[in-house]
Amino acid sequence: MEFDTFMQSRILTGLTLGFHIIFATIGVGVPVMIMIAEWMGIRKNDPHYRLLARRWARGFTVTVAVGVVTGTAIGMQLSLLWPSFMQLAGQVIALPLFMETFAFFFEAIFLGIYLYTWDRFKKPIYHCLLVIPVVIGSSASAFFITTVNAFMNTPQGFKLENGVITGIEPLKAMFNPATPTKVAHVLSSAYLTSAFVLAAITAWFILRGSRSDYYQKALRLTMTWSLVFAIATAVIGDLSGKFLAEYQPEKLAAAEWHFETEKQADLILGGVLDKETLEVKGELRIPMALSILAGSHPDTEVTGLNEFPRDLWPPLYVHYLFDLMVGIGMYLAAVAGLFVLVRIWKKKHEWNPWLLRLIVLGGPLSMLAIELGWIFTEVGRQPWILRGFMRTDEGVTTSANVGQMLVLFSGLYAVLGIVCTVVLIRMFRKNPPEKEMGKRGIEGGGQHVV
Repeated sequence: MEFDTFMQSRILTGLTLGFHIIFATIGVGVPVMIMIAEWMGIRKNDPHYRLLARRWARGFTVTVAVGVVTGTAIGMQLSLLWPSFMQLAGQVIALPLFMETFAFFFEAIFLGIYLYTWDRFKKPIYHCLLVIPVVIGSSASAFFITTVNAFMNTPQGFKLENGVITGIEPLKAMFNPATPTKVAHVLSSAYLTSAFVLAAITAWFILRGSRSDYYQKALRLTMTWSLVFAIATAVIGDLSGKFLAEYQPEKLAAAEWHFETEKQADLILGGVLDKETLEVKGELRIPMALSILAGSHPDTEVTGLNEFPRDLWPPLYVHYLFDLMVGIGMYLAAVAGLFVLVRIWKKKHEWNPWLLRLIVLGGPLSMLAIELGWIFTEVGRQPWILRGFMRTDEGVTTSANVGQMLVLFSGLYAVLGIVCTVVLIRMFRKNPPEKEMGKRGIEGGGQHVV
């Protein structure tokens, strides 16, 4: 494939989104875990939970700083790399883009107040209340930016007459058919991933010998909520499948290598596709599961890819992205469920090394699932940048300098990633929890953990 401006623009946009989504996910999910930890500390009069909230909040501020840089880069690249798209759709989606910025500033203001008012209230609940606007701001930011992506998948709220946008209805554009399931899935998966990443870090240090109350409570808290968020994500994922069947049948068909329209359609896992004959070999089939996913009934008719012109087919490799994303989600739910069951029935086995290793593995896998999910969302919409109105290659810049931008931003993201990692490691190594527990008269021990 020719490495032209179009491909360079797609690679740079994908690189920026892929890097930013790490910090965006943490930025949405960690405030929820901070709020839960501090609330539990107050409710149980347990300083360990409040210490968890305090330490998570410190690390969170570092990731927010990196997220601001990458988020700014995305906004800039939309205008520089996809000017025709922004010229067509920019005035329709201006409202959520503005509101996303407002939500971020709302979050940042209260985050600063929250960080600098620890131990300054006679009643700790007042300090805990300050994190609620942070949670609202971070989740609202995710809501507004996700409505933009939802609009690209199911655009509405405008008329296109002779290439000119008329009859703009910003609220109708924001609340398009894709918004409910996309927003819900983004939020629940961000909460799940953040909880599991924190659990994985805690499990890592427990494996290294840290068994104090601080670590045990941290793991129980994060894994319990991981199970809650995993169940919510699975339910919303089912609703997302039904949305695709109705509004983007070609994306669902590509994800499942479903070519012929039929009832009682099987769900295909894995396999190898012969692109010439469109035959699937070596797959695992779940009878009628695709029809059930699409319409909650085995007799639901599922539209096949052959109903669409070949030049409008999404890339068929999205099947593997979809399978991996769903498979990781099932893994996270299973591990979280296993931990909770062991915790209830056989407490002495909850620190089993193999269970802890499964939790540690779940941390990077959960972030991988986020990446795969977004790649599936974006690639599965191809060849459209604005479905039904503009192809991706029609929205790209004609500039010849994209290659230099790709090198520049790649270097920037490498530096940001390294600096962020080094800062977080040094921050917590120099200030381990046992040191803070000693300062506050909390009984505990062990080694440091984020």
